[in-house]
Amino acid sequence: MLFRAAYLSPKTSLLLSFFCKSPNALFFHSKRFNYIWRNYTSVTINKCNANINHPKSPSFMARKATHFSTTSAEALPQRSPDSGTRKSRKKARRESPEMILRVNLDQCSSNGDLAKALSLYNEARANNVQLNVYHYNVLLYLCSQNSEGSEEDGGDLVRLDKGFEIFKQMGIDKVEPNEATFTNVSRLAAAKEDPSLAFDLVKQMKDHGIVPKLRSYGPALFGFCKKGMADEAYEVDSHMVDNGIIAEETELCALLRVSSEVKREGKVYEMMHRLRTTVRQVSEETAATMEDWFRSRRAAEVGAEKWDVAKVKKGVLEGGGGWHGQGWLGKGNWRVVRTRMDETGVCQSCGEKLVCIDIDPEETDNFAKSLAKLACEKEARTNFVKFQEWLQRHGPFEAVVDGANLGLANQHKFSFAQLRQISPSKKLPLVVLHQSRVTGGPAQHPNNKKLLESWKKAGALYSTPQGSNDDWYWLYAAVSSKCLLVTNDEMRDHLFNLLGNSFFPRWKEKHQVRLKPSDYGLTLHMPPPYSLVIQESERGSWHIPTVTGDDLETPKQWVCATRTRPHE
Repeated sequence: MLFRAAYLSPKTSLLLSFFCKSPNALFFHSKRFNYIWRNYTSVTINKCNANINHPKSPSFMARKATHFSTTSAEALPQRSPDSGTRKSRKKARRESPEMILRVNLDQCSSNGDLAKALSLYNEARANNVQLNVYHYNVLLYLCSQNSEGSEEDGGDLVRLDKGFEIFKQMGIDKVEPNEATFTNVSRLAAAKEDPSLAFDLVKQMKDHGIVPKLRSYGPALFGFCKKGMADEAYEVDSHMVDNGIIAEETELCALLRVSSEVKREGKVYEMMHRLRTTVRQVSEETAATMEDWFRSRRAAEVGAEKWDVAKVKKGVLEGGGGWHGQGWLGKGNWRVVRTRMDETGVCQSCGEKLVCIDIDPEETDNFAKSLAKLACEKEARTNFVKFQEWLQRHGPFEAVVDGANLGLANQHKFSFAQLRQISPSKKLPLVVLHQSRVTGGPAQHPNNKKLLESWKKAGALYSTPQGSNDDWYWLYAAVSSKCLLVTNDEMRDHLFNLLGNSFFPRWKEKHQVRLKPSDYGLTLHMPPPYSLVIQESERGSWHIPTVTGDDLETPKQWVCATRTRPHE
């Protein structure tokens, strides 16, 4: 390793002395020196002076000729006695048979090459290489993955048997399994169409002090559902609930389908409502499963012909609107169609008007607190606390604008005066922009510069500091101010995934204002006056929003299910 020192003229040394307490401080501000300082315990530095560093100095010429080798230059840090030992240990680990096997197995996993992985496994065992849980998990994962053509040539059964053989060997070698181990073996069991074994493996996790994940239950749950073993599937679902695992759309759709197939209308009703609280807008697969239920003979047979209207209204009121939870209402065939809502939330098929489900203010306050806590963990705490204090002085606002998303350099004409129209008091919205967008690029255009200055004076602009993620700032400002948020950001990346699927989607639906380009500039699209969620009416009809359409470019598609009239 060579460490070249830059030539410092006498004038440069003199200039540096004004900024550093000593010439040696130059080295302490060097990234290279900081690296060496951390890795070498013994450091000696000769003082630099103008005479030594002069290009005609013999000392300078001699050092230049030797390129300032770290082992020979007197002016540079010397190796600590144990540095070679540390490097040797690192090299030994890197070149150990265990690490080489790990790297090769990772490559097999990336390529889906089970044959090569098994060859490496056999070779390792023949050479007495000690396999750890990581090695075994990669092998089990590859064995659990189906490959093209394996079923036709009988390779599928061989692959699964080999996986169980490897798992057995893992126990013989006394290698402690982890969650990934049990999940992979559960997949092997499910592939052998043995969901009972897959579920037993999940239960065994407790004996090893392992907490199951949602993916751990998949092989057993989907295996039982595929076989039509509804009661066993419900048992898996119950086990998930007991362990604090929340089923997502894929799991709930499978439970809905098997419930429909075995004519368990009570469970179908339960899954419909669990989907309402968990998913809100359903996938095409889930929508099709729901449509199959409503079109079934069993769906036409079940339901109360007469019901307590007051009790249903009370259920709607206590539930916050949009559902009553009193079971299937009415009898007879269902009319099932795909439709859309008008701007006021009236179904274009049956004429029923959807409701807007209120958000509890306490929920909003709690969400703002959790959002601030999360932001302080991900951002520099002092920066975010400073923003909270600024917001206390200048807020609350009636609208917050994601400035980066809107774009000062937007090719479409847009006046921020438009945003005053969404504010009852016609107050300027808060514009959140990263510091780099406030000081550089399009911000330097005279018109934009003047605009930014006016926002600053009005207390309507906040520039987030370097290195920060402005998403935290504009989201917190909108939530804490209980106001509208102007952005086309769909808020689906990893940052927003941290916020969960319970409250945030509901808040976003009621507060996000989106923009659509038009010939006249950008058009504001206000939040809908109804909730985009599965709704059960007081008359027993159902309206189910799908992921098809966004109401911005294309109308959102809904499933409308209503009882047919007697004369139909």
